[in-house]
Amino acid sequence: MPSDASPDPYTGPLGFGQRMQILRTRRGMSRPVAAGLLGMSPSWVKQLERGEIGMPKLPVVLRIAELLRVRDLSDLTGDQSAPVDLFIGPGHSRLPAVRDAVNALTLSGRDRRAPSAVHLAARLTKAWTARHKAPNHREVIGELLPGLIRDAQLAVRQADTAVDRRAAQAVLSEVYSLSQFFIAYQPDSALLWRVAERGMVAAQESEDPHAIGVAAWLAAQAHRDSGPSHFDAADAMTREALGYLEPMLPDADDRTAAITGALQHEAGYTAARRGEKGTAWGWWDKAQATAGRLPAAYYHPVTSFSQAIMGAHAVTIAVELRAGGESVRQAVASDTATIPSRPRLARHRIEEARAYQLDGQPETALATLERAHKAAPETIRYNGYARRIVLEETESRIPVRRQRAAVLAEQLGLLAA
Repeated sequence: MPSDASPDPYTGPLGFGQRMQILRTRRGMSRPVAAGLLGMSPSWVKQLERGEIGMPKLPVVLRIAELLRVRDLSDLTGDQSAPVDLFIGPGHSRLPAVRDAVNALTLSGRDRRAPSAVHLAARLTKAWTARHKAPNHREVIGELLPGLIRDAQLAVRQADTAVDRRAAQAVLSEVYSLSQFFIAYQPDSALLWRVAERGMVAAQESEDPHAIGVAAWLAAQAHRDSGPSHFDAADAMTREALGYLEPMLPDADDRTAAITGALQHEAGYTAARRGEKGTAWGWWDKAQATAGRLPAAYYHPVTSFSQAIMGAHAVTIAVELRAGGESVRQAVASDTATIPSRPRLARHRIEEARAYQLDGQPETALATLERAHKAAPETIRYNGYARRIVLEETESRIPVRRQRAAVLAEQLGLLAA
């Protein structure tokens, strides 16, 4: 290196504070804003980032990780020896079989005839029903998916007419949608993206508005959950799908109206992740109006969109805006008894727990996570936010709370060797 070159301040291993500063800057978050959201002073953040004070204890580290949307804790701590992925759950035992079915080359299938699209649609309906009713929903759909994937792929291959092929593509797209619910938050992001892209292609080939809406809804989530740098892609996907679907609303059937409402909520969800309060609640209001046109008992099998779910969606918006008091108010107001899906109810309980944690009520947060575990253990086991709260409370100074968190940690597999 030339003697007059500027020295590289990061030639050695990056410290915790330097990593935090880089991640905070990447998110476009100012030091005072980060300090306020962490409940600390700007001077404390400044000292931490400059290395003037050491890495804080685990509860604070986990709060910083959530604030900065860190997926692998080692990106923040710098310890690569034992990566802890906060937002990715364990690999399910049926993941290899599902992966093999997705990756298989399905040709004409000379040895057998593919089931009809009507038959496959009936199997799909049963699969969605089983998922909503089962506490171990990944186990249930993981068993069904390999056969559904292969048969739906074969139905597209063997379609004799353009009409039959479009019908088969619509079913295949929904099979891929079901697959995404199984694969999400498991350690194979490449497989998740492959399935999302195939689902979108099949939906577009089907020319079915509902199939296109569902594929866009899932793709937008995949973009958003990839981090702040992908929020624009999530917004673009949502806006394009809504531009296609909203003109159909006056004459739409229930399922097309429901996927439109689900996409409106997704737009609000992404806005909340950006911290855009007015935009987030504006989209929630639009989704609420769309839900109001659905029958009271209607429940969309893929997105769970319904009149009943809007209270849960309000909790999510408030939590993502990090409004603790408003989150708790929405949690109390929501009528969770009308959520018929066990995994969706468990997801809502986790959002409620986040609300109580934000509001400084860790005991209630733990109790709510226990209720989530009772509703659907496989939902909470794969949820990064739940794992973060439990890990944080295992270091509580209050013995009873620490013990309660330790029991949950064991149930979630966080203490496995």
